[in-house]
Amino acid sequence: MQIANPTRKPSGQRFSLFQLGFRPFFLGGSVFSIISIATWLLVLAGYTKSTSHISASQWHAHEMLYGYGMAIIAGFLLTAVRNWTNLPTPTKLPLALLFSSWLLARLINLLPDHAFTLLAMCLDIGFGLWLVAAVAMPIIKSKQWAQLAVVTKLTLLLTGNLLFYLGALKVFASGVMLSQWIAIVLMLSLILMIGRRVIPFFIERGVGYPIKLKQSKWVDISIMLAFIGWLVSLLATLPMLGAISCALIFILNSYRLAYWHTSGIWKVPLLWSLYSAMWLINIGFLFTALQTILAYPYTWGLHVFTIGGIGLMTVAMMARVSLGHTGRDIRNPPNIVSWIFGLIIAAVIFRVFLPMWMPDLYQTWLVISGIIWCLALMLFVMTYAAILIKPRVDGLDG
Repeated sequence: MQIANPTRKPSGQRFSLFQLGFRPFFLGGSVFSIISIATWLLVLAGYTKSTSHISASQWHAHEMLYGYGMAIIAGFLLTAVRNWTNLPTPTKLPLALLFSSWLLARLINLLPDHAFTLLAMCLDIGFGLWLVAAVAMPIIKSKQWAQLAVVTKLTLLLTGNLLFYLGALKVFASGVMLSQWIAIVLMLSLILMIGRRVIPFFIERGVGYPIKLKQSKWVDISIMLAFIGWLVSLLATLPMLGAISCALIFILNSYRLAYWHTSGIWKVPLLWSLYSAMWLINIGFLFTALQTILAYPYTWGLHVFTIGGIGLMTVAMMARVSLGHTGRDIRNPPNIVSWIFGLIIAAVIFRVFLPMWMPDLYQTWLVISGIIWCLALMLFVMTYAAILIKPRVDGLDG
């Protein structure tokens, strides 16, 4: 993922947005997240009406999870699977069509009355099926059976998205709320699974001094089992099982992260951002475990997970992958990335922690958090758009 020395002069091609999966989905997902949060803020201010099929908050949750979140997952996996298997994933016209199905579903879901919900469902589910196939085929052809866990999670995410639309169309009453938690559980599971593989690797090679980080197989298996318990608790409405499962994940992941820490990460933005995102996910598990007992709003843990964990992790990964896979040196990222990561952490503080102490200003904190998120992603787009659109600096494909 790190290429520092060009092997040949750049080609004459100027537009490379559809050369590899991370390019359109990172850029499109980032731009869409700005539009989505800005629209959400307008809804809160009363400038747009609620939808007839689902509440505004349900639309907001769906579009940030299955819209923004799935775009970044798609871009990452279409690129990573190509590296893991040395087999092609969609590029050029097929990639443009895959991206278009995701984009059209997002645009339709922006319509205020959701008159075309069925069409959005067809496009969104079609996108999900195509993505699962594009990721699964290289893995199966290369017989990398261990990677099928990724395919399983993608398939379950597709199922969760289908439940949302069935709920929005009044076919399955609990579908909308259930789809939200399915997405959060699976995205966090995917982040922890891939993070377990790559973050220690990045730290060992990025801090600038020799270090070997401890990994424990029993911790990995225990966290996986606890995740299954959490998912079962949500599907079967067993809050105490969920609280116990989340408490176990918090304890086990704290143990893991303690062994991943070394002081050198705080000098490298592309390391401390990943490590901080893992800790924010962990705090989300603590909040979720205690919510059953203390009965505070479940949205506290929810937004630590989504803004802090999923949000910071996806932006940090985009910042890293976009450099490494365009032939740039990841050891020298743009200086602005530290501000971008810091703004996302600030958005968590304004959305979760300030309302805890000053609930009377809840609406103000929420709006400020949304504005900060939009500012962070605008800075990312302004910094990385040219990198994602232009060809690699070393002239290689990708």
